[in-house]
Amino acid sequence: MGFLDSIFSVINDLTWGWALVPFLVVLGVFFTVASGFIQLRFFKRMFSVLTGDDESNDPTKISAREALFVSVGGRVGGGNIAGVAVAITAGGPGAVFWMWAIALVGMCSALIEATLAQLYKRTEENGDYRGGPARSIIHGLGEKYRWLAITYAVCLIASFAIGFNAFQGNTVAGAALDSMEIPRLWTGIALAILTGVIVYGGIHRIAKAADVIIPVMAFMYIALAVVIILINITSLPGVIYDIVANAFGFEQAVGGGMGAAIAQGLRRGLFSNEAGLGSAPNVAATAYVKHPVSQGITQSFSVFIDTMLICSCTAFMILLGDVYVAGAEGVDGVALTQQSLVGHLGEWVQYYLTVAILLFSFSSIMYNYYLGENALTFMTGNPMALHVLRLAIVGIVFLGATAPGATAVFSFSDPMMGILAVVNLLALMMLFPTALRVIDDFRGQLAAGVKKPVFDPAAFPDLDTDPTAWPDAPK
Repeated sequence: MGFLDSIFSVINDLTWGWALVPFLVVLGVFFTVASGFIQLRFFKRMFSVLTGDDESNDPTKISAREALFVSVGGRVGGGNIAGVAVAITAGGPGAVFWMWAIALVGMCSALIEATLAQLYKRTEENGDYRGGPARSIIHGLGEKYRWLAITYAVCLIASFAIGFNAFQGNTVAGAALDSMEIPRLWTGIALAILTGVIVYGGIHRIAKAADVIIPVMAFMYIALAVVIILINITSLPGVIYDIVANAFGFEQAVGGGMGAAIAQGLRRGLFSNEAGLGSAPNVAATAYVKHPVSQGITQSFSVFIDTMLICSCTAFMILLGDVYVAGAEGVDGVALTQQSLVGHLGEWVQYYLTVAILLFSFSSIMYNYYLGENALTFMTGNPMALHVLRLAIVGIVFLGATAPGATAVFSFSDPMMGILAVVNLLALMMLFPTALRVIDDFRGQLAAGVKKPVFDPAAFPDLDTDPTAWPDAPK
């Protein structure tokens, strides 16, 4: 076991420790500039997905809004509650600014990878769509890169479906035990049952559940933050000043100053919104849309919701309170967020936060499972393999919830996600010219007065697309 730990530690250092975060940032900036700041140009259009005005309506398909909420449910999780607290503790208030900065850049990366996932999606026998980086690699780069696609799929299952689901189960059980004194066993049983009901319903049941859970989850958390901001409205200008001043080194809140703020803000921001990591495109490909870029814009909006809204809520809850003391040793992670909320509104709010953590974590479990399912169906069409995966996920969630130390077994999650991100970024670089062609097609139709651009596979005969995935295309 010690040998494996050392191997995973080296992989983690070679990815997250050395070059991956700068690579994600540099590539995101390049995509932003090369695409003409597309995430800002289409920002207003992002909100149309909430009303459904911009897309096709077919009750038998996954809608753009459902795909949005499933991806938001995956992006929004422990990183928005505990991760932001860690970033502030280690990097000072300035880390929040750099989380915002990486979100703006990440919105473009998310748009590019989701557009490619839509472009190369395939229609299943039951009429559903499947896609994602693995299929984009095969159909966009060719069979000679199958080894790269397989590497991606294996890492996706290992990191998200197995490792992160164990962590999510552990997070929920820990919160329920600390605030409500509910034994881990009962939480584990309840989570396992709920997980089984959802995963055996497939992507449609996941999408329907997310369509209910995610708006409730987001509204609960944002409403709580708004109340706290209004109570402390006179302190808000000072907090915003501290965020900006610490971000650029005008004031130093922690050791490391501006460097610590940048490092923590970028790292925690990327962990939270997952832009460029290659996970959310698997969900983006399931949506029935008229044009690939439409879902790219929707996934860009998902990053905005995760970081600019949810993460900002946590940051203001902490920085407007008295629990956090810059540079001082003390509470960290979930405890810092929880104690800050109690300081603002009283003891009752810890139960509110527990419910929020439950919703955040359960939505992530649904999302993580689907990523594993999508990766497995890429590698094998054997229905028994899918059945085994579903049983394994239920067991992993139960194990993570009931055994506090069990999650140590899944220490390979971060290294596997590091490899996953490297593979995805390599594919994005090679396929970016193709994505830009599709984006130009979308822009060209808008410029010609078309309010809802439609993708026509016949206009791109050199691309290995599936014409049956685009029923709205001209006949």
